Order: sequence, then C-alpha cells, then structure tokens
Amino acid sequence: MSDDLGTVLRELAESAERSPSVSGAGIRGLVQRRRRRRRTLTVLGGTAGVAAVALALVLSLGGSGAGRQDMPATSPTSTLSRQPAPDVEVDLSSRLLMVGGRSMPLSSGLPHTPTPTGRMTVVSRAPATVVSGAMVGRPHDHRYKVPWVIRLRADDGTTTAVFGMITDGTAPGVADLTSGWIGLRTADAKWLYDRSPTGLVVDIEGRAPAVPWATPSA
Repeated sequence: MSDDLGTVLRELAESAERSPSVSGAGIRGLVQRRRRRRRTLTVLGGTAGVAAVALALVLSLGGSGAGRQDMPATSPTSTLSRQPAPDVEVDLSSRLLMVGGRSMPLSSGLPHTPTPTGRMTVVSRAPATVVSGAMVGRPHDHRYKVPWVIRLRADDGTTTAVFGMITDGTAPGVADLTSGWIGLRTADAKWLYDRSPTGLVVDIEGRAPAVPWATPSA
C-alpha cells in the first residue's frame, strides 16, 4: 500500500462517523489528486531553486542586476619617467651653447679628441685654471691660464668643462680646436660662470661639423 493511499484511508477512518462512505473509485481519485498536487509542488519548488541558482550565477559573474556596481575601467600606470629639462643645452653640430634664451658660439673638441656628449651636471667652478696648449689648440709644450672654468661630469664619470677661450676669440662658432672642452668667448664664459651653480644640468648633443679644419689666427 502506498503512502498516499494509507494517508487517504486514515483520513476516511477518522471521519467515518461524520462523513458519508466513499467508494473505492472515490478513494482512488483522492489518491490521484493528492499525487498531482505533490508533483506540482515538487516541480514548482525545483523551478524556483533553478531560478535562484541562475540569479546567483549572473550576479557573481558581473551581470546586470539591481544593486550591481560596475568597477571603472583602469589603465596601467606608466612606470616611465621623463628627465627634467636641462638648464643649459649644448649643440656641437651648430656650435652653440643655449641658456636662458641666449645663444653663445663655441669651439669644441677636434675629431681625434671629441667633446663627450650626454647629460652632465656642474660639479665645480674655478675663476682660472692652467691647462696645456693642446687643450686650446696650441703646442703641447705650452701652458695657458684660462678663465671662468665650469667643470661638468656625467653619471658614468665622463668629464669635460666650459671655459673662456682667451687664446683665440675668433674660434668659437667657427672652428673646433680643443682637446674635448667647450671654449666660449671670454665675455660669454664670464656671463655663464656667474649663473652656473653646482648641480646645474647641462645636455651636450650632436657632433662637431665634419669640415676641414683650418688653424685660426694666433
């Protein structure tokens, strides 16, 4: 005897004294109706469960829905950093030193003793320094006292200097004579010296023009 049939018979027995008797066909009908109600309730419960699971999946996967807060799109943070602009720019190709809107002609290193390029900083200054003649395009066995020397150094240890080229005031902007230093006219060298504290940033770029070198006037 099934659970449904047993339940129906118990209910009939309990109500036998106050309810008319029910035929066998009636009992079977009651059992069938009870089974249909149970199946209906089961199907409805299963559907609700599936819907709840589906809703949970949609929400967890970021689907649209009430209360959902979209995260704003973000772009990768750039790790690249730009170097600050230099205080002084030196263009060996045009034989010019540029600072504060002012351009000064220069004389740089000879082809076999080129002026180093790159970013440098002022590390020291001296109102005058004695150099060999080779530094200023003169015989090696001579010594000269050059004024307004600004010494530069790069991060890799490379060094050079800016100075007043007293041995030939016509060379800056015209001919390259030095052993790697940057020679300016004396007045320009003094002007720059007075405005070049330690730590000043200098960018040196380009290459001295590839032209036949002629010895400037003595």
